[in-house]
Amino acid sequence: MNVLILNASPRPKGNISRMLGVMEEEAVKAGMQVMSVRVSDLHVAPCKGCMVCRTKQACVLPEDDAQRVLQLIGACDVLVIGAPCYWGNMPGTLKVLFDRLVYGMMGESLQGIPQPLHKGKRAMLLSTCTTPFPFNVFFRQSRGTIRALREILRWSGFKISATLEVGGTKKHPVSGKTLERFRRMIRKL
Repeated sequence: MNVLILNASPRPKGNISRMLGVMEEEAVKAGMQVMSVRVSDLHVAPCKGCMVCRTKQACVLPEDDAQRVLQLIGACDVLVIGAPCYWGNMPGTLKVLFDRLVYGMMGESLQGIPQPLHKGKRAMLLSTCTTPFPFNVFFRQSRGTIRALREILRWSGFKISATLEVGGTKKHPVSGKTLERFRRMIRKL
């Protein structure tokens, strides 16, 4: 089983990185092939909105890391995305990446109806938020991040296997019990 981990946190030792790290360890222990990508390390030009990629099935911008990530998504069986909450949504770097990947995530019929290109693949979504629980959910902070990611992946054909939101990380960084929950998520694959 090929697992692709997209880490959308700019902090190499932050909560998202630690959560994804234990998932990666567990996946490797289980014999899975794991590729991990830090989105903040990528060089991805913003989408120009020209829509040429929808007919050409390729981006007209010069090749950069967006095409490399799209190849990794195409080869994975499971996509794990960890994203901190930025204003109730995913970080801009991750949004820019997905904007550039639209032609490789979702096609469309002649009538303009979206057609998923990744049917049969699974995804797991993780988000952290400094807003304390349960307000991170009620005020759609971490919930907003998960919602935005779910929307992209749903139209791309991914089945969301699990989501996990951790609130209040400013005062209570991710610890043992929470990290164990992430290990169990990967074991269920």
